[in-house]
Amino acid sequence: MVEMGWGEWDRWPLLQRRGSHVFLKLFVSVLLVGISFRFFFVFSDSFAFLTFSQPTDVRDGRAPLPDSQPIEKDVASNTSVPEIALEDGIEYPKKDKCDLFMGEWISNPSGPAYTNESCSFIEPPQNCMKNGRPDTGYLYWRWKPYGCNVPRFDAERFMDAMRNKSWALIGDSILRNHVQSLICLLVKVEVPVEVAHDEQYKSRRWHFRSHNFTLAIIWSPFLAKAETFENEDGISSSDIELHLDVLDEKWTSQYHNFDYILISGGQWFLKTAIYWENNTIIGCHSCQGKNLTEIPVEYPFRKVLQLVHQFFATSKHKPFILYRTWTPDHFENGEWFSGGTCNRTVPYKEGEFLGRDIDHLMHGIELEEFENVVVNGARLKLLDTYGLSLLRPDGHSGPYRAFHPFDKNMKRLTIPNDCLHWCLPGPIDSWNDLVMDLVFNQS
Repeated sequence: MVEMGWGEWDRWPLLQRRGSHVFLKLFVSVLLVGISFRFFFVFSDSFAFLTFSQPTDVRDGRAPLPDSQPIEKDVASNTSVPEIALEDGIEYPKKDKCDLFMGEWISNPSGPAYTNESCSFIEPPQNCMKNGRPDTGYLYWRWKPYGCNVPRFDAERFMDAMRNKSWALIGDSILRNHVQSLICLLVKVEVPVEVAHDEQYKSRRWHFRSHNFTLAIIWSPFLAKAETFENEDGISSSDIELHLDVLDEKWTSQYHNFDYILISGGQWFLKTAIYWENNTIIGCHSCQGKNLTEIPVEYPFRKVLQLVHQFFATSKHKPFILYRTWTPDHFENGEWFSGGTCNRTVPYKEGEFLGRDIDHLMHGIELEEFENVVVNGARLKLLDTYGLSLLRPDGHSGPYRAFHPFDKNMKRLTIPNDCLHWCLPGPIDSWNDLVMDLVFNQS
């Protein structure tokens, strides 16, 4: 760069003296040119905005994203939201409205959060790895809702938040299956001590001493008062007697002791049963050789759900309540008592398996009654695991509910399959991811 000397700047006054009119003309010319350019660009910008800009998003005033960024529907709000790529370990941003229960099972190379070796609380019928199940692919999937992500269960955060609190899981053997999964996730922080159980170990209670946290499972397969006559193999010596207008005291008498309730009806409503109302037999389901009115199973199921919701509404105690929906089974080529099996090793894709009519019927009743319920002062949320469970035929114990069922040294005439309960670890662990999200994140 050539540097100017001070002498050159001295020439400016001379020019000014000799021709001030020249300067004036020059100044006016430059001013007019500047105004012209300014005028041109202002109107050019306005013209471009009016002609080429994309329509504004009416939800929040933002322009739509470029075509290069994919868009997917938010299933809860039915509005378009941008899909954000997920890298392993990185969460999707939380959407204001995301349906946790609409999604797909995606590959999870990191595998389960625990094994049968790291958790001693898995009961034998669900301990598929110990029982010799040879395939392990069912362990490497996780549930991902469309448009958002559910973080994995955080045991430390859960335990810190539940200090001096208590939980009860109320229902049938699927709830027992569930509580084992929850304990196996929590033992990474603290190992509980069992402090109570009934004679058959169906109702149990554990205490996490350093957190003063109590976790209980209360056996109540109908949630209503019932006399059952089944042995451990599910064989009944007499028909079930079910009272549709009286709740089961095993859980209602303890209800006020718990800060959190996870409750569910289930497959027991499909069993042969005699129904009572007002201390009078009104009919039965699938009774053989009895002169009783046949009543379809949807009536007692709906009646009991209404009774449960009424109890929640009228009780002075208002805990945080999660109602878990119907769990479908995956028996093929028969039922549990007629040689049914479940030997699939990968999840179904959406639409590949639609489920049984009875499953849709019972799940539909749950959704209808949940929509109609009014629970003043209580926090009641739906844990709708039906759809995501429907896609996992590979996650059941199957023949591996028994120890090494195909071992040549094990002499069995038949090998019964369990296509209702879940291997641990297994798909049911994702239920706890959803539980934590509902408790901590959902408004």
